[in-house]
Amino acid sequence: MNDKTISKEAPENILKCWKLSGTAEQIYSTAWQVNDKYVLKRYEDLETLKKNAEMLTVLHEMGIPVAEIIPVPSGDPYACCDERYYMLSKKLPGNNETDIIQEGIAEKMGEILGRLHLAFRKCEECLELWDNSLLDEMNGWVAESLTREKWLDEETFRSAVGNLQDGYDRLPHQLIHRDVHFGNFLFDHGEFSGYIDFDLSQKNIRIFDICYFLTGLLSSQIGSALDTEEWLRIVKDAAAGYEKWIPLLPEEKRAFPYVMENIELLFAAYFNLPEQADFRNNALKMFYFVRGQEAQIHKMLEE
Repeated sequence: MNDKTISKEAPENILKCWKLSGTAEQIYSTAWQVNDKYVLKRYEDLETLKKNAEMLTVLHEMGIPVAEIIPVPSGDPYACCDERYYMLSKKLPGNNETDIIQEGIAEKMGEILGRLHLAFRKCEECLELWDNSLLDEMNGWVAESLTREKWLDEETFRSAVGNLQDGYDRLPHQLIHRDVHFGNFLFDHGEFSGYIDFDLSQKNIRIFDICYFLTGLLSSQIGSALDTEEWLRIVKDAAAGYEKWIPLLPEEKRAFPYVMENIELLFAAYFNLPEQADFRNNALKMFYFVRGQEAQIHKMLEE
């Protein structure tokens, strides 16, 4: 049997490609934990797998805490089954259960992002990744969605995009993670232990990552105890942690709320199915919340 191709899609069968046996416990819809030592991940698209594998390999060689890929015996980083692709990696220690309200965690997350962005700077020249632009997306498919579906009034949308556009070309652009939330950052006994899931990594404005993280906190905390004052403190602490590694330009600090707002409008456009109406409404709720806090965000970042 070719160690890259197998006939039955079951984790235990797929593991035979690596000459492994044991128990596979599903942890996500596309991932399994194997013998508490490995993680098996399924991909529908081979190019996405290859991009992620290349990213992990480069970062691991740089000493960044990411999962180490286990190749099949032929040396390839994946196995194939029924036009689906599988990658096996060593399991990193820790988990993603972290309380952002806990003192010091927001600043630590900022530091973690800063260190990752420094590593990205060093390795982006040897990686061919999508060179994307949040502004182009807003003026492109997001605007087209608004025209079709009328989920926000045109004047408000144009105002938000205009604020982003003002000075956009002066915002530093580099390789970013693009999916920064606690599910993709592991902690072991309170200490950071590793980065995971680089499937969406791309080149874009660098503050996208920290803004995405901060708006994601708002979305995940709907109906919880995280209030406005607490969230603004988190914004300040996360930015301060990031600046321990990478100083933020004045243009970036000015753009913080505008990037957050446009990220939420991007999500409002993305959630376009009837069964996703609540997600769209939540994104718009976050947009208006951040819009109402622009002056406070600027004040927090200037202190």
